[in-house]
Amino acid sequence: MIIGIDASRANREHKTGTEWYSYYLIKQLAQIDSKNQYILYSDKPLNKGLSDLLSTFADDNLVEPKFDKYGYQIIKSPHNNFKAKILRWPFSYLWTLGRFSLEMMFRRPDVLFVPAHTIPLIHPKRTITTIHDIAFMRTDNIYQSEVSLVQNSAIFKKISGFLVKIITLGRYSLSNLDYLKWSTIFALQAAKKIITVSNFTKSEIIDVYGTKDKKLKVIYNGYNNDAYKLINDKEKINEILKKYGIKGKYFLYVGRLEKKKNTARLVEAFAILKETYPEIDYKLILIGDASYGYDEIKYLIDEYGLEDKVIMLGWVKEADLPYIHNGASAFIFPTLYEGFGIPVIQALACGLPTAVSDIKVMKEICHDSVVYFNPYSKDDIACAMYNIAVNNESRHDLLEKGFKRAKDFSWRKCAEETLREIEKL
Repeated sequence: MIIGIDASRANREHKTGTEWYSYYLIKQLAQIDSKNQYILYSDKPLNKGLSDLLSTFADDNLVEPKFDKYGYQIIKSPHNNFKAKILRWPFSYLWTLGRFSLEMMFRRPDVLFVPAHTIPLIHPKRTITTIHDIAFMRTDNIYQSEVSLVQNSAIFKKISGFLVKIITLGRYSLSNLDYLKWSTIFALQAAKKIITVSNFTKSEIIDVYGTKDKKLKVIYNGYNNDAYKLINDKEKINEILKKYGIKGKYFLYVGRLEKKKNTARLVEAFAILKETYPEIDYKLILIGDASYGYDEIKYLIDEYGLEDKVIMLGWVKEADLPYIHNGASAFIFPTLYEGFGIPVIQALACGLPTAVSDIKVMKEICHDSVVYFNPYSKDDIACAMYNIAVNNESRHDLLEKGFKRAKDFSWRKCAEETLREIEKL
């Protein structure tokens, strides 16, 4: 059987949850499946960890792509059953609905797996996709709805907008928010099977869209357990911390710096903590790319005079992240809405006492291995930060429970369950 996979998200340099999910599923499928043939579809040549599926980190192996006589990119894989088809597209938008659809019109695999929810308009009957969350339907003001997908050409913007209106029967525009809405509805209707990454997301989809239960399959995310673990090499940890200018004790947050992740309120909570308990001489390290709401975060850091206490590292390569985790004193995740929450599991696996938002999905994923707080209360967040900073008995208890809970998740397990669903089609 020929299995096609949309690898365009996995091929992005700066990965977040959906991109890591795509990346590690491809890596693990290459390890466990010697029977089927795979075609990875992308808008750009695959590089680093995807051009060599034997490599350890996504940062590895920056090499010149090589192609066979049929135009497929040559991919190293354990069973030599992977290759890549690069579908060139002159624009930075609508690749899936445009170029990918054209490919599916003329050369379809037996099964198509799309690890993110946007599937091509033209696709095989046996198409399976993953919907990670539907936050855009549940929470207000966390998406920049007015931004158009097409921004650099007024003429093409009008043409694209007109085509979208036709395709969606006039119900949707080219805005980011509308794109999320109608592409999700289309995926739910057109795909043969839908994977969700938690029972919470499954219940949300059923509640909002009325999708039949039998069409949905819950498969939990994993994490890179070869990288995220307790590291005893203090010299290497100090070397990495020095590289990023990190000194002293610190709280750690990993995720996009945006409204959805509630990062601004985390900064406010940290300011309250510093004012109320000046003896807690911690810094707050924020790791992740800037997104919608970043300006507010910068403003609050300046307003509270925290320029030397809140350190924004931006994007950090994967090989360094486990060392920064192991150098931290605690992990904080104040998200307002989540489909799963991979950064939390990574933190637990590194032995970090962790405090997270008191929301349904976090309780499903974390159980009793974390401290919960009201994400809408900066005072409650500050209180949780104080407790996991000073209560040694609680910290030890959380560490033990966190290790145990993290063992319930792996990318290999995720890939095995996903492959079973693909083969059922």
